[in-house]
Amino acid sequence: MTIIGVGLIGGSLARVCKEKNLIGRITGFGRNESNLKKGVELGVIDSYTLDLKEAVRNVDIVLLATPVGVMVDIVKIMIPHLKEGTIITDVGSVKGYLVDKIEELLPKGIPFVGGHPIAGSERSGVESSLPTLFKNYNCILTPTEKTDREALKKIEELWYSAGAKVILMDAKDHDRILAAISHLPHVVAYALVNTIGDICKEEDNLLSLAAGGFKDFTRIASSDSVMWCDICLLNRDNILEIITQFKGALERLRRYIKEENGTRLKEEFNKANSIRNLIC
Repeated sequence: MTIIGVGLIGGSLARVCKEKNLIGRITGFGRNESNLKKGVELGVIDSYTLDLKEAVRNVDIVLLATPVGVMVDIVKIMIPHLKEGTIITDVGSVKGYLVDKIEELLPKGIPFVGGHPIAGSERSGVESSLPTLFKNYNCILTPTEKTDREALKKIEELWYSAGAKVILMDAKDHDRILAAISHLPHVVAYALVNTIGDICKEEDNLLSLAAGGFKDFTRIASSDSVMWCDICLLNRDNILEIITQFKGALERLRRYIKEENGTRLKEEFNKANSIRNLIC
């Protein structure tokens, strides 16, 4: 298997594959040679190359674990150098755009299985990877009518072996759901931290007073900016729609506070408490 982008997700899958002897040899490819060298030193990958053509030659699986904005361009470059039967899969947080574009590009005999493990961290880089990262977390696969069933079965088995719970879902449904449960929280966290940052220009000691709740809520604002920029732009319509809904909910709270309407405020808070308890 070749992993394109040996970071948190790609590195973690490599670790569990090596730990459970799921893959014979794992090669890493990326632009950051020091990160790839670290991957070899840590035993996450067996070898690496900075030549994409060489990286994908004669491998059984290619895992795309880069920011979603560059995945299609990478596929275009590597297609002529793939052997027939090589399975391409990915871990991107946006599926509709990627599935459509990649399926259009690939010739017959090179199957693609769209995937997205719902696990991660605000940390990045191969040093943050863990063999247990996916244990008991969902991994969504987004097959289409074009998806090769044998390839789908192999990728399902790979994620099951990594400890994930596999869910099959339409790519467009995936993007609508993830816009709400993942993409919006990141956007809100970025906006909240920037709001506090602007206030801190006037109140120098404000950040030093930040307690655990603020730190926990805004932890994801430390996530990779390139990755999240790509996600927001490629899932733009769904994210814009959910931001509009969020603005409505926030405006209701603003109105109830302004009106000193404690009854309606408590109703909103109790509703949120009930929904949050379902998650736990």
